[in-house]
Amino acid sequence: MNVGGSRGARGSMVGVTGESVRRRPKNRRAQIAATSAVAFGAAGYHGVSMEDIASGLGISSAALYRHYPSKYALFREELLRVGQSFTTAIAAADEGESSAERLRHMLTGLLGSTVANRATVALVRWEGRYLEPADRLVLDQQRASVLGALDEQLAVLRPELSAAELRLLSTGMLGVITSIADHHAALPARTMTTLLGTACLSLTESELPPAATISEQSTPVEIPDSFKHELLLRKAVELFHEHGYPNVSVEDIASAAGLSAASAVYRFYRGKSDLLAAAFRRAADRVSGAIGPAVAGTPDSAAALDMLIGQFVADTFDERALAVVYYAEFGHVPAEERAVLRNIQRLSVQEWARLTREVRPELSAAEARFLVHAAFAMVIDLGQAFGDDPIACRARVGFLMRRVLLG
Repeated sequence: MNVGGSRGARGSMVGVTGESVRRRPKNRRAQIAATSAVAFGAAGYHGVSMEDIASGLGISSAALYRHYPSKYALFREELLRVGQSFTTAIAAADEGESSAERLRHMLTGLLGSTVANRATVALVRWEGRYLEPADRLVLDQQRASVLGALDEQLAVLRPELSAAELRLLSTGMLGVITSIADHHAALPARTMTTLLGTACLSLTESELPPAATISEQSTPVEIPDSFKHELLLRKAVELFHEHGYPNVSVEDIASAAGLSAASAVYRFYRGKSDLLAAAFRRAADRVSGAIGPAVAGTPDSAAALDMLIGQFVADTFDERALAVVYYAEFGHVPAEERAVLRNIQRLSVQEWARLTREVRPELSAAEARFLVHAAFAMVIDLGQAFGDDPIACRARVGFLMRRVLLG
């Protein structure tokens, strides 16, 4: 379902002289937007040049600059266009419907917009931070408008919930919906919409566990200064999360780790990309490494899933920065590492999906994989949105993860 790029169409007409005249297509800006969305989605904002986009369209850079003055202008327009498409989808629900019907139509509209703009939704999720402050504010306001509209309908359906609990559910729903931008698995659009729409509604249909009464903030891990290898990795992940991989230098990492010079980093890692790859291997190994013990140490698939869910929520909340970096910076991992990491992730998702299908045999293998991706994305989004707020305690987030997977 990836948004496909399109090449500039060329038409011609033959005049009285018989010479062919190139005709500029009327939808050139739409073609540019579609091609740039795919390029940005594949390589990230920093990994794409105007020359790359022009080449994908089969036009010159000069022709591209006639439509857009800069790469940033293209990036900004695409992200805010998709943000606006989400607010439009929310507003399209009929005021005359019941709240339950309006909520269903809102979810369907948001899913349709996500499917139609899959590549750009990935940018909104992970690279919106590269917008300039005024533009980031617009994007944040668009998201707040969507979440507020979902809150409003949920408040009618679940009047006993607090405003913070309503926002917990609406944030979870939006995470499920936009999760399809985090992977490349395919399902027919109607099947996908039904599957994820039903998963969203399942979040609203049961009583939430109690909020935590004490802080669940993780105890900071103390790393001895002598463990420079580990200290460099942790500081690098923190910097990549805060500033984005392209905006962090080896010098920045060395300084954060208390090293006197960037050259000291190279005693432990070959470079910045090697640090990123090491962080990714750690994240992937945590998810894959939990599967064997969970299956071996429990009586059935439901119990194994319970154990895996608890572990996934704990790991994600303990290492929030690593969880985001894993998704946001994948395109910067060296090519030889990407294939290995993709294979680890594929096998992990496949095992989670197998356990899910053993509890819910009505699901196809592809549907189960979509739900696993949706559950992962929702947990990461809730961890980022709520931090250590007891409203989004681990027990509640684990409960919501079970609802997504098991209905």
